[in-house]
Amino acid sequence: MRPEPKKIGMLTPSSNTVLEPICSKMTVGLENVTCHYARFEVTKISLEKDALSQFDFEPMLKAAEMLAHAEVDVIAWNGTSGGWLGFDVDRELCRLITERTGIPATTSMLAQIEAFKENDVKTLHLVTPYISEINQLIAEQYEKHCGIRTIQKQGLGQTVNRSFSQVTDERIEEMIRAVSVNKADGISIVCTNFPAITKAEYYEEKYGFLLYDTITVLLWQCMRMIGEDPSSIKGWGKIFDSKQSIIKA
Repeated sequence: MRPEPKKIGMLTPSSNTVLEPICSKMTVGLENVTCHYARFEVTKISLEKDALSQFDFEPMLKAAEMLAHAEVDVIAWNGTSGGWLGFDVDRELCRLITERTGIPATTSMLAQIEAFKENDVKTLHLVTPYISEINQLIAEQYEKHCGIRTIQKQGLGQTVNRSFSQVTDERIEEMIRAVSVNKADGISIVCTNFPAITKAEYYEEKYGFLLYDTITVLLWQCMRMIGEDPSSIKGWGKIFDSKQSIIKA
């Protein structure tokens, strides 16, 4: 049989146009890793009932089953809904994915937790395109599950998921500059349809903070889960060079 690379399967919001090209670019030079995607409907990020119902488990589990047809080695929810629904909801989703497919699972928010632990993060700044109420819930999850204090929060008050990808580099840098006036152990950038990570090295060098972007921390965690060294990914921020160990899921 033809030898195959390790395969990372990612659950993707239907209106997301950022995470797939970014993850594919990050892994394009790797001989032994490929990324594969399955979408389910997500168009709105708010606390309204119709927006919250987009993250009911069954559509996500059906998408996970499609990824399982490709015999991927890990299934990752490349999205941040656990930030406001609760990290325990993400843990339950992972349990159900593995129960249904037999494949280990993780999420962007759970990967952030691991990255925070690895780097002994105690304080953070938070940058998102979201409404203030969602940012507050994310900060509460950090405090509850990680003991991390959020120093400053910056959001754009947007709710249409498609619009997040259209935020300019200039506006993103304004937000990062605004939080960088205060000390913290890092900057959490939460939203996998938000293109901050395209200039990660520039922001980290200029403002002196490690970026915990929810796209890159997820790929960092997935690499560990499939037994590959995250430091083989170059040019996408210091998370891939920070303290790490390969783990077996």
